[in-house]
Amino acid sequence: MTEEVWMGTWRPHRPRGPIMALYSSPGPKYLIPPTTGFMKHTPTKLRAPAYSFRGAPMLLAENCSPGPRYNVNPKILRTGKDLGPAYSILGRYHSKTLLTPGPGDYFPEKSTKYVFDSAPSHSISARTKTFRVDSTPGPAAYMLPMVMGPNTVGKVSQPSFSIKGRSKLGSFSDDLHKTPGPAAYHQTDVQVTKFKAPQYTMAARVEPPGDKTLKPGPGAHSPEKVTLTKPCAPVVTFGIKHSDYMVPLVVDVE
Repeated sequence: MTEEVWMGTWRPHRPRGPIMALYSSPGPKYLIPPTTGFMKHTPTKLRAPAYSFRGAPMLLAENCSPGPRYNVNPKILRTGKDLGPAYSILGRYHSKTLLTPGPGDYFPEKSTKYVFDSAPSHSISARTKTFRVDSTPGPAAYMLPMVMGPNTVGKVSQPSFSIKGRSKLGSFSDDLHKTPGPAAYHQTDVQVTKFKAPQYTMAARVEPPGDKTLKPGPGAHSPEKVTLTKPCAPVVTFGIKHSDYMVPLVVDVE
């Protein structure tokens, strides 16, 4: 008789509720497209041509008349209505009344100039539209010739004189010799004829020669990625998750 080997104090028992570890598949909740038919056929399979059968046509009745369902008036013949003369009482006819003018619509006092002789009367009419396009010059468009001055037309003009401005040539301000003035000479520097004082200048800041290239800082190095002195950097992986409710593999011990 073999003994069952168990690890620790755990023993097989019935689970208190449903456990997802006991189900290995999601169950019949996925709908796989069918491989038959025409509608919703699976796209991974070749779909053959489909044909349908038409139903039998409906047989038409031999007699298509509606039957004696119409109530035909016996007084209606093929030539019309067969009746004697009939009279009816018609209501009063409403005629359309036209509006005629009354005595107050006439003005006999305004007919005097048409009935009796009257003196001619005139009225001021409005300006016509052709006045704007009239290009005839008016009285102010003409200018009479001048009667004064040397430019008279048809008359003898008297001699006229004009006052001319003062000429710069030959006046008291005319410089005949073209001599230079005091401002035409430049002042001689004193240091040309006397001892020259010492002069100093301020030079720019002198920087010592050196290398101006950018140097990497401590954060630019990654010693954890170096694999020259070591076979490989440390690598950490995650293991497979095991269920606590799964029964371990039991090997029979003889």
